[in-house]
Amino acid sequence: MTLQEAVEQYTDCKRAMGASFDTDARILLHFRRCAGPEADCGDITPEQAQAFLSNGGRCGPNSRARKHSTLSGFYRYAIARGWARNSPLPPIAPTCVPPVPPYVYSREEVRSLLEATQSYSPRALQLEPDTFRVLLTLLYGTGLRRGEALRLQRRDLDLEQGLIHVRDAKGGKERLVALCADLTRTLADYDLRKRPHGASAEEGQAFFVNRDGTPLAATTVGAHFRKLREAAGIRRTDGSPRQPCLHDLRHSFATHRLTDWYREGRDLRRLLPALSTHLGHASLRCSQVYLSMTPELLEQASLRFEHYARGEGGLS
Repeated sequence: MTLQEAVEQYTDCKRAMGASFDTDARILLHFRRCAGPEADCGDITPEQAQAFLSNGGRCGPNSRARKHSTLSGFYRYAIARGWARNSPLPPIAPTCVPPVPPYVYSREEVRSLLEATQSYSPRALQLEPDTFRVLLTLLYGTGLRRGEALRLQRRDLDLEQGLIHVRDAKGGKERLVALCADLTRTLADYDLRKRPHGASAEEGQAFFVNRDGTPLAATTVGAHFRKLREAAGIRRTDGSPRQPCLHDLRHSFATHRLTDWYREGRDLRRLLPALSTHLGHASLRCSQVYLSMTPELLEQASLRFEHYARGEGGLS
């Protein structure tokens, strides 16, 4: 059987079982293209497999590990059906590099970022300071992903009820996100301010727009945020080469929320599932990356345990 036919059958099988399989399908598509249209599933050599994994030395260890995992599943499937006698992959899978912990902005740093939008880049002609400030306020105030916020249309915001309808989120899901009263007013005021500047009042129009009324581009927002962070003087001091980024506002939202709940003595067993749903995760396990321990959070957790040890209340 040709590699192309085998990949198509394997992909169809995985999706029929309910897997989204998008990333794996792209890896397999690239693999069969590299092997050639006439390549047979059982004739791929170890040298060809190694060349695909390393991509001429340009692939990092995590990319090689992901490719190896995808192809391992494919070849187990192919061998079980007699399409190949053995796997051409290296027997030892590449080792992943541990991810760099996300950066948690302090509340003071968040205020510095918002204040810096007024002066960090006076030459910004399209991304207006007002729009940038409101966008950052929304990201920190709700924990939305950058793409979710940039894809918002006017029809997605019910500012009378204080709700946002997030469409086409990660995994093709949808969810409703509740807004606090202050954030609802901030968004409503921004909406009114933007209409005279060319933004259409039609429901299908993007909510966050440039000066000329066109939707914000993710690359533009990311580039301006790097300049903004530098202007605000925010940098990592732990030796990591990864500097704080826009997505870290989402992590900061979740961590600050958890810290507040600890401080208030709230029932975390009841609230953590709600937070996971708010963030658009399918399970609590998916939310763990956003709930890393910070000194402030550890302090609150220690105080909670101290009260419990004294018999002053249960651990929630």
